[in-house]
Amino acid sequence: MFRVKKHHRPKPRYPSEHYINRELSWLEFNGRVLEEAQDSSTPLLERVKFLSIFSSNLDEFFEVRVAGLKEQLYAGLEPQDYGADGLDPESVLQLIDNRTHELVAEQYRVLREEVDPALEEHGVERVRNHQLTDKERQFVERLFASDIYPVLTPLAIDPGHPFPHVHNKSLNIAVLLMNRDGDGPKELFGVVQVPSVLQRIVELPPDGGRQRFMLLEDLIGERVGELFGGFEIVGRAVFRVTRNTDLDIDEDEADDLLRTIEESLRQRRRGEAVRLEMNSDADERFVRLLGEALRLRPSDLYLVDGPVDLTGLMDLCTKEGSRHLKHEPLVPRPAPAFAESADIFAAIRERDILVHHPYESFGAVVDFIERAADDPDVLAIKQSLYRTSVSSPVLNALARAAQNGKQVTALVELKARFDEANNIAWARSLEQAGVHVVYGVVGVKTHCKVALVVRREPDGIRRYVHQSTGNYNPTTARIYTDIGLFTADPDFGEDASELFNLLTGYSQGHHWRKMVVAPRGLRERTQGLIERERESAAAGHPARIIAKMNALVEPSIIDALYDASRSGVQIDLLVRGICCLRPGLSGVSETIRVTSIVDKFLEHSRIFYFENGGKPEVYLASADWMPRNFYRRIEVMFPVLDPSVKRRIIEEILPVYLGDNVKTRLLLSDGRYGRLASADGDSPVRSQVVLQDLARSTHEASEVVQRLRPILRPPATPIADGKAAVVGKESMRPADPRRADVPVN
Repeated sequence: MFRVKKHHRPKPRYPSEHYINRELSWLEFNGRVLEEAQDSSTPLLERVKFLSIFSSNLDEFFEVRVAGLKEQLYAGLEPQDYGADGLDPESVLQLIDNRTHELVAEQYRVLREEVDPALEEHGVERVRNHQLTDKERQFVERLFASDIYPVLTPLAIDPGHPFPHVHNKSLNIAVLLMNRDGDGPKELFGVVQVPSVLQRIVELPPDGGRQRFMLLEDLIGERVGELFGGFEIVGRAVFRVTRNTDLDIDEDEADDLLRTIEESLRQRRRGEAVRLEMNSDADERFVRLLGEALRLRPSDLYLVDGPVDLTGLMDLCTKEGSRHLKHEPLVPRPAPAFAESADIFAAIRERDILVHHPYESFGAVVDFIERAADDPDVLAIKQSLYRTSVSSPVLNALARAAQNGKQVTALVELKARFDEANNIAWARSLEQAGVHVVYGVVGVKTHCKVALVVRREPDGIRRYVHQSTGNYNPTTARIYTDIGLFTADPDFGEDASELFNLLTGYSQGHHWRKMVVAPRGLRERTQGLIERERESAAAGHPARIIAKMNALVEPSIIDALYDASRSGVQIDLLVRGICCLRPGLSGVSETIRVTSIVDKFLEHSRIFYFENGGKPEVYLASADWMPRNFYRRIEVMFPVLDPSVKRRIIEEILPVYLGDNVKTRLLLSDGRYGRLASADGDSPVRSQVVLQDLARSTHEASEVVQRLRPILRPPATPIADGKAAVVGKESMRPADPRRADVPVN
């Protein structure tokens, strides 16, 4: 049976100050998300969206990362991965406290001083109780009596009623009650949970074209006295608690993994509190009561000057209307190869096909599975599923394929964080439809994204494979950038079969033909590819690395990049989120340039380019360069072999990302990021807009590609706002000053 072996993990070879702390790097990423809300050129409701995303990101950070640090500090638990930066948990928590309070204060300043006034100017107005018109007040009173009051439950807090358990991330109203006439204590506390089953944004009746709304907690708060008859309400405050939600599952002891995870999900709601959010004008008595009841430190308290929990503002962005306050909607284009052929299998037989989401439609992936489900010549479908939407057409197609008598296997990863409940639900649904559902390998998560279709054809059995950098999720495929590759290459077919044998049975000892599979071999292969570039540079041959990913944490890979830089390898790292490598260190990382792009789509694709002495190799992967991806997940990295597909990545996709001078932030050696300042005469290049235009028009595509070729490193330019310039060695290829002329939205 396949078991995860304990891996030898090389120790960091450079001094601890050569590495950036993982958690602090993540906070700087979330700061870049906040910058999009600060940017006045961002459409107004998109600024609201980024404020909401900032809060949602911070929630998960506290639920998992901060909670884990507290467990290390107070419970003596060992971390899964030791940071190469050498900081202890207490020091990291203090630095997190300082930076997070700064960021949250800025978030609410942006909302209060910039976004809210601008929304009002455009007719979108948050209303408090005293601002209601007579007509609106009548509407609100009827709504409260009929739809809200019956759902509410008042909870007293006294010796007979201990402090209630407050669910993770639930919104609550604490009230201070005065008993002026009855016996007993004169001052009492109570709590009312704001029902999550009700819409938080309460739209008011139309008023001259203006979009006026109340927040549910404001509406309830003004009327909360009706729940505590006979008492006078002398104070109230809205608060929210964030708890430790990381699941700790001993898979070796779990007889039924699905049921074990279900039980763990119920426990998640009762994890230890790690953060308390509350109105900044809350009475000190509330602060004291909640802090003591939840056993939190003063630094765990976030007093905010605005609505508690801005994730709820996302509803404003998803409502119909106000198109002028949002980005132009994206209309994904069909991949040209599929648009030209009615037979998807014939198209894939002819050549490998790359699909770049969200610019090109995810419909090609759905069509691939749906055609396989209904094709009488298809014998089997096997697919790994990490995250997907609840009503996914992919799931429906798999169920239909099983009902059509095909052999259908779905690898469902039950441990996909925060999607466990969804995955359990549709795993059971697939099983009921006759799909053979397996839950992966004990001790690791299955994070690879592979689909295999086995088809009987006149010349024998043929295997069709789809491999991707992203999930089989039609919803996120519209907002995440990912790359998928369709192929009928027999070697990929053999590897895909072996991969599913590994996932579903006892198979082991594989000889992979094309795929590189974690946790056995991916880190070593990645390090070997970097080492090959170092050797090329040392021998005077062309050497270049371009790596696009979501996070760079693994110390051994960082060390290999440092070694390569010291030999003169030009290295561009496009890392959206966490980066623990310090670029620009004298004698260590002078030739390394780290950039991050945060824009309307979430950069999610993983692309790796190695010059290979003038014979470039390109790989795509489901994995970032992190310990968890190398050691605790089943991941797949795969080479791009088709010359036309490889050429597209090298000459079209990567140069556009490298040429972005609008949404790119540059990482400095001190861990700060800054926007690039455009040189005089430089046209703005916003990579996501360029790529959208490339997908839109073949004519436009040829012009833009011509302007951006070849792959090069844009010259170092000073960072905006007076920050330090970034200086490094010149690119090994001549700089091309031409840029695509694209509008800045």
